Amino acid sequence: MDGMILSLILVVPLAGMVAILLLPDRGKLPAWIALLDSLLTFVCTLHLPAHFHNQQAGFQFEENLPWLSRPAIHFHVGVDGLSLWLVVLVGLLAPVGVVASWRAVQKNSKVFYAMYLLQQTAMVGVFVSLDLMLYYGFWELSLIPIAVLTAMFGRNLGDGAAGKAALRFFLYTFLASAPLLVALLWLYAHTGSFDYATLQAAVASGTLPGWQLGWVSVAFLIAFAVKVPVLGLHGWLPDLFSEAPVAIAMIAAGKLGLYSLIRFHVELFPALAHRAAPWMIALAAIGILYGAMLALVQKEFWKLLAYATIGSLSFCTLGIYGFTAAGMSGAVLQTVNEGVIGAALFLMFGVLYESARTSRMADFGGLARQTPRLATLFTIAGLALIGLPLLNGFVGEFLVLSGTFVGVSRSWAAIAALGVILSAAYMLGAIQKIFLADGGDQQNGQAGRVARDLTGMETVTVAVLAVLMLAIGVQPTVWTEAMESALQTVTHSMHAQGATPVRMESGTVIASSMGGRQ
Repeated sequence: MDGMILSLILVVPLAGMVAILLLPDRGKLPAWIALLDSLLTFVCTLHLPAHFHNQQAGFQFEENLPWLSRPAIHFHVGVDGLSLWLVVLVGLLAPVGVVASWRAVQKNSKVFYAMYLLQQTAMVGVFVSLDLMLYYGFWELSLIPIAVLTAMFGRNLGDGAAGKAALRFFLYTFLASAPLLVALLWLYAHTGSFDYATLQAAVASGTLPGWQLGWVSVAFLIAFAVKVPVLGLHGWLPDLFSEAPVAIAMIAAGKLGLYSLIRFHVELFPALAHRAAPWMIALAAIGILYGAMLALVQKEFWKLLAYATIGSLSFCTLGIYGFTAAGMSGAVLQTVNEGVIGAALFLMFGVLYESARTSRMADFGGLARQTPRLATLFTIAGLALIGLPLLNGFVGEFLVLSGTFVGVSRSWAAIAALGVILSAAYMLGAIQKIFLADGGDQQNGQAGRVARDLTGMETVTVAVLAVLMLAIGVQPTVWTEAMESALQTVTHSMHAQGATPVRMESGTVIASSMGGRQ
């Protein structure tokens, strides 16, 4: 099973997609097929942590089969500690997305669930690919279902807002990926291979043209930074969160970009990534504060969640480019945390929107008695988001902040910590407005009357996510042990090329990025 498990995880969603397309679109049949298929995929992903050797360096569950001879492209897949839990996360979020779409998607459900399962294969493919052209194929494939499903099933189809959000997302991500393809072809022209290990060795050898290699690394960085998104490249995110179906919005940001930054920028180009690190640290620290301050003034919960996500993802970027062991470990864990917490919040916001057809928080008020299950689980997810101790958000934030404070800059760490304080303000404010405040006008009362509580299926789904938030927060070493060997490989590669932790102060960002004192 170890020799074929990754292929199985990739194929099962495709088999479900084919079954949905072949069978008639009757009632909930496509939804049931998607749910059962996604649960089977999740069970398959659990094979990975059950048989993963934490102390073993390198990739495990590898498959390497020739695909094309010219150019030399292989079906080469494998996982290590960096990608292990992200593959499991994709498997976990797949049935959550189906549950979130159960009532929302009523028409053309065959198209929706078929494209949704295709998206699962694309995301897993990004995390397991060790041939960079194979990776690029999955990377581009992951953009299509998001754009298509947002345009077809978005919330505001009548005024064209959903189509505009889908187009903006596609243009941002697709145009940023074009230089990535050129960079991959340049690497192949100089090495004759798309294999990750081969390219890593070629870059480390110093035989590739230096100034051209610098532009190659910039092309990689831009493509991944847009997909995260990093501050300044986030223009597509608020609109997409406001318009996309819940199942699509919960997987659109963060995971693919953050993983790619570590694997294919920091680990592949450690010396060049080190030169870009001061800029990325500055953007990340400012992004934490920017996201928190804008979330604090939002009146609609979709926009609040969008800017809160920007802040959470900026935390991960800060941990990655500090080049400290604690920071990078916290960044990987926080990527998983963001997926779990975000999925729960998206599902519950989706329930509110689907029942009341409004996303203005002031239109709700005093729902705690009317929707006790929703109020309880929402509060748990909100506290996890702001980093309450014993919940998963605390561990990731603490590791990133401690790594930044000790190994990078106290100034940037202080700014990031201020973002944490502001996150408590906007999240507790959202809980107060939606569940505790009394409706003051007729519109408030109307929204409160039509809002419904979680169904049994939705309650079980969010409760599982809440238990997972507690489990990661109480016993984080279970999740971080698998990352240690992979992070040791990353840090060894960085140190071998002189990419030590970026010790800097906030006033010396430009100087340090140009080779000044750090």
